[in-house]
This record gives sequence, structure tokens and C-alpha cells, in this order.
Amino acid sequence: MYCTRNVTDSIVWVGANDRRLHLFENLFPIPNGVSYNSYVILDEKTALMDAVDFSCCRQFMENVEHTLAGRKLDYLVVNHMEPDHGASIEEVLTRYPEAVLVGNAKTVVMMKQFFNLDLTGRTLEVKEGSTLSLGSHTLTFAMAPMVHWPEVMVSYESSEKVLFSADAFGTFGALNGHLFNDEYAFETEWLDEARRYYTNIVGKYGVQVQGVLKKAATMDIQMICPLHGPVWRSNLAWFIGKYDTWSKYQPEEKGVLIAYGSMYGNTENAANVLAGLLADAGVKKIAVYDVSKTEVSYLIGESFKYSHIVLAAPTYNGGVYPAMEHFIQDMKALNLQNRTVALMDNGTWAPMAAKQMQKTLEEMKQMTLIGQPLSVKSSLKEAQMEAVKALAKQIAESVNA
Repeated sequence: MYCTRNVTDSIVWVGANDRRLHLFENLFPIPNGVSYNSYVILDEKTALMDAVDFSCCRQFMENVEHTLAGRKLDYLVVNHMEPDHGASIEEVLTRYPEAVLVGNAKTVVMMKQFFNLDLTGRTLEVKEGSTLSLGSHTLTFAMAPMVHWPEVMVSYESSEKVLFSADAFGTFGALNGHLFNDEYAFETEWLDEARRYYTNIVGKYGVQVQGVLKKAATMDIQMICPLHGPVWRSNLAWFIGKYDTWSKYQPEEKGVLIAYGSMYGNTENAANVLAGLLADAGVKKIAVYDVSKTEVSYLIGESFKYSHIVLAAPTYNGGVYPAMEHFIQDMKALNLQNRTVALMDNGTWAPMAAKQMQKTLEEMKQMTLIGQPLSVKSSLKEAQMEAVKALAKQIAESVNA
């Protein structure tokens, strides 16, 4: 049975929700599932804006068939070829043999890599600024390379002022009947997952995202239709502002993320002592996570959120505790920068973790080390409390400056 929802009188959401999938890209936990958004534009000509993951293909095709109501499909616009959207393309083109595939040069190349399809006479190649008239609706295409694949583009429909934004402005989480952002308490129900989605999927490509935001600023956008998550029809400037902050690698909030690894509880104790001293010093926002228990994509989201980070880890086989090493290497790979960082380590005979963590931080951009690394020998003792208090004071003064 079909399951659709009108975006406008002439644009229909025909996507699907997946609450069975455990890991997005077989990497990132999605406890609330994920939506795969696709849209049909009904005009003199019909256009399907992207497809869905093959796991939802049956539901998707029922939605498309119901929405077209016996009409032929004229165009399939492919803004993004990644299989969570592109895997159903072959099914669409097979069921609708008159449909023309609309994409850029890189899209067509990738199409041949994924499918054994004869697309002779069935492709319309578009470039920056190309337009496609459907009747009263006109699509204008803007290239968005490396946001987050090289073939990505976005499509702007000028009559209803709708941006089909590919993976930009998406979020983890299945849609619960409601389609639009203002049908949810987005800031409390969705923002953390939107941040986690952006930082882990697109986070590395801040420069490219800034380029797309500059293009978007020239358009009169009244609605954003992303490929994951709610459709935006209100408060657009607020969410676009989040993307601007994240893609500039600016802290979203002044506060402290304390990430610790601990084998037997001693490094954890030192991290908790520091957290209490920070609270006493007036720091309002403190988040404390065990890197062994917290999946790293959540840590990445929090590292993009806060202005200050404390990394506390024991030495392990002469190096950094593995879960902490994973987190730091992910921060580096995703291009995190502009943060103030304090270091703590622990070692019974040869503490080395702080030195090696510092080396990785020095390979990153604009990461400022605050205070001297604090090294615990097995467990925190009263003799070190003045040093912990001094570090807490330095961090608090920096946060509250």
C-alpha cells in the first residue's frame, strides 16, 4: 500500500522509512532509523527527484505509481548517486522505459559503474546553471562537488522556491508520520542527530559546503527538501546557520567535552574530579563520555559542538588507549579544527599517551593546547590536586572569556 505525503499541491514525497537498519553505511548506529526521501513533481511533464535504498524499493515504487496515477514518468533527476539513494535507479528506469535520466557528466560515469544499463538516448546531461522546464515548474541545477561525493548537485525549483538539496540539510532518524520540520520539536528531538549526521558524513568537506552555501544565498529558498530527514518549510535561516557554523569548524557552544578512556576506573576518576572542579569554576556546559562505551560517531558530533575538549587516556602498549586513538584519528580525518584542548594521561611505569595525543593534535589545524598535560601515575593522589585545580581554572577562564 502506498504511503505518500504532499509537500505542496504539485510536489509529493514518495520516499520510505527504514527502522530495521542498524548501521548507516554499515558504520554509524541509527537507533531511530533513517528516511530515504524522494519527491515527484507533477506538471505538464513529471519528474522524480532521486530514488531510495533498495531495501525500501517496493514501498517506493508503490508510492511513485500511486502518485503518477497512470501518467508516464518523463524525468528521473539524480542529484546524488550514493546507493542509499541510487540503488533503485535501475528499477525506476526499467519500469518507466520512456523516462530520461537527468544528471551531470560524473553522474553518467557512475551510472555505468553501478549498473549494466543501456542509456543510449535516455540521458540529459546538465551543467552549472542548466535549466529544465516541466511546464509551470523550472529546475535550475547547481553543482555541489564533494558534498559529499564528486557528482553531487542540487536542484532549485523557481516557481515554488524549493531547493532539492541532496544530502545537505539531512539528518539521521526515520520520519514518524510527520514530514515537516515544524511538525517536530526539532531542536530537542532532531538536532543532535542532524549534527551527528553532518559531522560524520560531510564534516571533512567544510570548504565545499561553504561553496554550496554561497550559491544557496543567491536563491530565494522557501523550502528545503533533503534526501534524509524532515522537509524544511520554516525557520530555514536557523538550520542554514547551523550548517554555516559546522562547515566553518566553529564551536556551536562554549563548553567542555571531556572524553576519557579508563581500564580500571582511575583515569575515569581523574576525569570526574576535573568535571566537578570545572562546575565549581562556573562552566555551565560540561559533557563527559567514556570512549570505550560511547560509539565514536556520537563523540565526533559532540567534538563539533563544544569549544573546549579534554582528552584523558591511559597509556596502552606504549601508545594511546585504542578507543581514544580511534576518536582522535577520526577528529583528524574529519578536519576538526579551532578547538582548545587539554590532555591527561595515566601510566603505572611509563606514561606516554599525552605525548602521542599531542603529536596528533599538532598535525591538525588551529588546535590550541591549554595548560601542561597532566600525567597520573596509576591513580590520582592528593599531591596532584593543586595541578588538577590549576588546569580546571585555566580551562574555565578560557571558556568564560
